Amino acid sequence: MAEQAGVPDIEETARKAPARIRYLAEGDYVTRRYVSQGAEMNTGEYVDHDCVVRDGMPIRDHFALDTHGFMLGKHTTAIQDFLDKPAVDALYMREVEELVARLCGATRAAAQGWMIRTSADLSARAKEKVEGYSHSGGIQPPAGEAHVDYNELTGRRSAARVYADRFPDGPGYKRYICFSLWRTFSQGPQDWPLAVCDGRTVTDEETASNTLFVVDEFPTGDALTAPVEGEDQMIAATIFRHRDRHRWWYFSNMAADDVLLFKFQDSDHSVTWRCPHTAFHDTSLPYAQTRMSIEVRCIAFFE
Repeated sequence: MAEQAGVPDIEETARKAPARIRYLAEGDYVTRRYVSQGAEMNTGEYVDHDCVVRDGMPIRDHFALDTHGFMLGKHTTAIQDFLDKPAVDALYMREVEELVARLCGATRAAAQGWMIRTSADLSARAKEKVEGYSHSGGIQPPAGEAHVDYNELTGRRSAARVYADRFPDGPGYKRYICFSLWRTFSQGPQDWPLAVCDGRTVTDEETASNTLFVVDEFPTGDALTAPVEGEDQMIAATIFRHRDRHRWWYFSNMAADDVLLFKFQDSDHSVTWRCPHTAFHDTSLPYAQTRMSIEVRCIAFFE
């Protein structure tokens, strides 16, 4: 970015960390994401690209939801142990709803579900037999590629379904935003922190949909990509191919009361309406700790 009147752009003052970010390769693929207990996998071909991720922590107040697609806020939680599932279900979801509505100025918000992610070894957990696996309230590895959790159809349908279910007597909404609220609860710096991409630097040109399949066991061979009727109407994320213009950020050494709020989808496309994100291995800081984090999906409604 250019300097103005001899004053460096505040974003150009940020420390840069080296990163390898995984993107969908160029070409046509059947793109699906299979998830099971303790493990996730994608079809298609992915390529790691050498990138830089800027550290936004020293300029944390610079970032705005409708400009960048993300922001860093403060919030003190009543949760003592995020591994206490009943407590998270009973208390944290209400905290998140109140917090998200306040941070974005919405009339109200509805939390949809949560997931703990860790860089610890989950290989033993992934080998456990499961039946009826549900992709919510569990422990999974960090996200491995640049993505947004919803494509437009999924976000639009989720907003309509959640509003009708949670607010049946509501007057309706003029705008919705699908969010993730992310926080770490392990000591910093984290070894695999979350990176977020300035939503102004991505376009539809480099995107593809990635259909979600929640399974007890991963299929193998041709079954991974065999045709599925109605797949274009199923829940899907948006994944990205690499472009040099993508501008990545993270917030180093996040503390227990730091919360990262970022957009999956905003129905108002006149502002920055989505935020690609992924984990990356941060080698720039010494004494990195195993990451433990919790993310909550939430939809904010403007009535």
